Amino acid sequence: MKKTQTVSTPHDAIFKQFLADSTTIKDFIKLHLPVDLQEICDLTTLQLLSGSFIEDDLRPYYSDVLYSLKTTEGPGYVHVLIEHQSTPDRHMAFRLMRYGIAAMRRHLNAGHDRLPLVIPVLFYAGKRSPYPYSLNWLEDFDNPALAKKLYSDGFILIDVTAIPDDEIMQHRSMAALTLLQKHIQQRDLAALADKLAAVLLAGYLSQEQVKLLFNYIVQAGETADAAKLVRQLAEKVPQHGEELMTIAQQLEQKGFEKGIQQGLEQGLEQGLERGIDKGRREEALRIARQLMHNGYSLTTVSDITGIAAEELALLQQ
Repeated sequence: MKKTQTVSTPHDAIFKQFLADSTTIKDFIKLHLPVDLQEICDLTTLQLLSGSFIEDDLRPYYSDVLYSLKTTEGPGYVHVLIEHQSTPDRHMAFRLMRYGIAAMRRHLNAGHDRLPLVIPVLFYAGKRSPYPYSLNWLEDFDNPALAKKLYSDGFILIDVTAIPDDEIMQHRSMAALTLLQKHIQQRDLAALADKLAAVLLAGYLSQEQVKLLFNYIVQAGETADAAKLVRQLAEKVPQHGEELMTIAQQLEQKGFEKGIQQGLEQGLEQGLERGIDKGRREEALRIARQLMHNGYSLTTVSDITGIAAEELALLQQ
């Protein structure tokens, strides 16, 4: 994969032109891919893809050749990503892995819900022979065995929703943040007062961290419950009492303003609905008058407009 400003060599250019041909890429796959990988490739579905990718820093990069094809084992896709090199690169395996991840991400962005199997292939034709570096990207690490274990197993999960509060209380400087993030979206914030106060009194947190926690309660907590929690904390943690009472007042003001806004929105919505209903009724009355003027019976007009026959009779007077 090369940056856009990199000039393509004659070696790259002819390689790309040859491998863009469907017959040639089929021959390439049959010649060079291991048999077990060939067996899952449905070569009748080969599709040449754009090899351009946008990195997170918004810089575009280009791989040499990228093909997509469906598998022979049901729904699924295989991408064959071929990189042409005439000079060795010590970190080529990592580069190929990086390009493969980019291809997977673009596949998901296209609307697919499963990752494609990306097969990275390096086509090397350089002066130095044989190719001197490993293409096992795990060997780029100081401890390949540990890297293999880490990247082959499931990643580390810290599910705070499943950790009991009593266990969280033992987490020292992480306890207060973990408790809050576990319960911040629930309606039982006030029940945290004793536990949170105990953690704060333990003295694990710096003054700056305590302020960050208080600001987090203001920004993320449900106003009524958060204000109640903060007032309880002000009583239980007197060294922060003044600051906590100020925060409680902010939360109560926030709740008051939120209530006003909700009331305004509800009133506007109800007014709009009444306006729509009024407009529909006026249109129904207009149609009713026109139908009665054209000689239709009250029963027929009532069926068409939904207006009661008794009300229609009053319109005739």
